[in-house]
Amino acid sequence: MSTPLDPIYPGTAITRMQNSRARVTSLTSLDLSSDWSTITRPKILWAAGLKDLRTSRPGEGYTGHSFNDWNHVDATCMLPDVQTETNSDGSVKGISRSNNLHAGIKIASDTTLGPGGSWSTCQIGCSTVPNPTDVAHVQFSSRIAFKLVWCPPRFEQFVLVDDEGLILNRGKGVGDGLPDLRERVRNFKEVEGGKYGRFAFEVEEEGGSKTEL
Repeated sequence: MSTPLDPIYPGTAITRMQNSRARVTSLTSLDLSSDWSTITRPKILWAAGLKDLRTSRPGEGYTGHSFNDWNHVDATCMLPDVQTETNSDGSVKGISRSNNLHAGIKIASDTTLGPGGSWSTCQIGCSTVPNPTDVAHVQFSSRIAFKLVWCPPRFEQFVLVDDEGLILNRGKGVGDGLPDLRERVRNFKEVEGGKYGRFAFEVEEEGGSKTEL
């Protein structure tokens, strides 16, 4: 059976991406609103098709930064043919021309998610118009399976949105291991005004008062 190709972003591992989104939507509110370090972030990594490798060296499968800062929040599922791309022509502004992620992708990818590999790519450039100019869409010619966006005004809640910015799931950061507030604010600023930020807002919590926008 031939591998389906996305006509616009041919580096997309379509089946893997679809499976990733299915995992995201299967996560419960408890999964996504429990201790960040021990439960919620590992669940997000699982949905992305990534292993929780906190002790590996950077470049050798380390995923301790994944979904843990303002920038490395794009769950990208790409075909093997594009995994060696390095941004050598500098098309992704603000990213190294030797952005070689291949080894890390091979080591950290969960093979049970489907063909291809996964990485938590940088979101720099995601809000350019008419099309994103971030690592996923340009370096790997791939759509994102999902993106994590922290929501204003308190930046306690987050949404997981698909490549069109539509919400797949949402949660609340809990525990001492959360990204610093400055990271969460910066995360939203990168998508503010674009398709990925249009539905990123905090909602009324059960038994609580509505967050003021």
